[in-house]
Amino acid sequence: MTRQGSDGGGSGEPEVEMSGIVKRFPNGVLANDQAELSLAPGEVHALVGENGAGKSTLMSVLYGLVAPDAGEVRVRGVPTRFRSPIDATAAGMGMVHQSFRLFPSMTVAENVVYRAEPHRLPGVLDRKAAVRAVADLAERHGLQVDPRARVASLSVGVRQRVEILKALYRDARVLILDEPTAVLTPQEAALLFDVLRTLRASGRTAVIVTHKLGEVLAISDSVTVLRDGRTVARLTTADTDAHEIARQMTGRSVDLDGRWVPGRPAAPVLEVDRLTVPGPAGRPVVDDVSLQVRSGEIVGIAGVAGNGQMELLEAIAGLRAAGHGSVRVDGTSLDALSAGQRRQVGIAYIPEDRAATGSAVDAPVGDNLCMGFHRRPPLRRGWTMDRKAARRHADEIVGALGIKVRSAAVPAATLSGGNLQKLIVGREMAHDAPVLLVDQPTRGVDIGAIENIHARLRAYRDAGHAVLLTSAELSELFALADRLVVMFEGRVVAVVPRERATEEEVGLAMSGIAPGDREPGGDDER
Repeated sequence: MTRQGSDGGGSGEPEVEMSGIVKRFPNGVLANDQAELSLAPGEVHALVGENGAGKSTLMSVLYGLVAPDAGEVRVRGVPTRFRSPIDATAAGMGMVHQSFRLFPSMTVAENVVYRAEPHRLPGVLDRKAAVRAVADLAERHGLQVDPRARVASLSVGVRQRVEILKALYRDARVLILDEPTAVLTPQEAALLFDVLRTLRASGRTAVIVTHKLGEVLAISDSVTVLRDGRTVARLTTADTDAHEIARQMTGRSVDLDGRWVPGRPAAPVLEVDRLTVPGPAGRPVVDDVSLQVRSGEIVGIAGVAGNGQMELLEAIAGLRAAGHGSVRVDGTSLDALSAGQRRQVGIAYIPEDRAATGSAVDAPVGDNLCMGFHRRPPLRRGWTMDRKAARRHADEIVGALGIKVRSAAVPAATLSGGNLQKLIVGREMAHDAPVLLVDQPTRGVDIGAIENIHARLRAYRDAGHAVLLTSAELSELFALADRLVVMFEGRVVAVVPRERATEEEVGLAMSGIAPGDREPGGDDER
């Protein structure tokens, strides 16, 4: 195992030590294989590794969600066995999951104090005391949130702060954050890092499970790298760099630069004309949007989450009804076609929600890899599916994308989030559809897979296809897109050729401030 420098940013006895952790699941997957982790008091510690490396399982052991088959957990030197999250919470552990566990109809204060409420009378919640306690806690730790606000009305970033407050209210000494910036805007991520610095200064320990090496270098004091369930490196952040961390994660050199390689756009393939999608409150979520994507071109949609990007792609794919406007592929109108018929015409779609929309998680991996294309050759022979062809098809995608799965016969639900994403990307790109719609192509996937997916998207474009892409990562859009379309409140507010795009200009447009000195783009910028 590689070591660099000391074991962390704190000093003295470790806050937590995990040694020899082994966890094998009933399906035969060895998730942790003698894994080790040491957390110092008052540090931000990054836990990194490829998809399926065992990060989430190791954190589930630490939080009492999973019982290890072997190994030991010590908290401040005392051997401890957590039988449940209740035990872990009592020992000072707190966890913020990727999927927040809040009650939308309740207030912030009610969520924070749930099952640990201050009482005015036996069995009667003291709401004023709860509001005061949460407000004081939020102020002390720099967590800007209104204790009286209903959770349903909050942005994703504020909901995450509520989850952190829940852990701090229970006096968590160690805070585990699983992919904490996966659903945050850059501004929200910066605010989260400010909170983590405040927690570190107060002597608390934070563990961030992440794939984003820029964030690892920006916020962490030390790094533990897992590969195939084993701890392969413990590094001091100040003494390492992104390339070394990536090499430890993958066992090879990885291109992290993400340089843009321009395409060769030809004739328009996808044409969207004045498309409007109604929202639940009557206000359009997509408002009079027109754009073109040409053969041999990637068009990237930039925007803060919730500004209509997802709804636009869903409407083009036929999963969401449009109020008015038209969509054409190679001159053929799709307006009267269902989602299935649009796939037949030439639309492939990688959705944002990989579990609910992109896959059938209870079905086998092999069936998921055929889904949506199973009625056409080579997967269909006569009136039935060609099972041999389907197996070959599945094996090819699993090998090409490096999907970690024991067998294509196991349910897709057994895959990690990143491996499920690889499954959907591989399936949708395997059939040469003229138009590929892509929503968050690399969310939750590891750096090796990001490199692979980016290369495949460029190759798909260079084969003459049209790609419409949206991503929460501005760096990803800059690495892939030939043109950038910026959306704000459902409308297109700027269209910028990649060679002229700057992060400042695009960032301003994402905030609804269209730069007044942008060069006129003419017809090319439609």
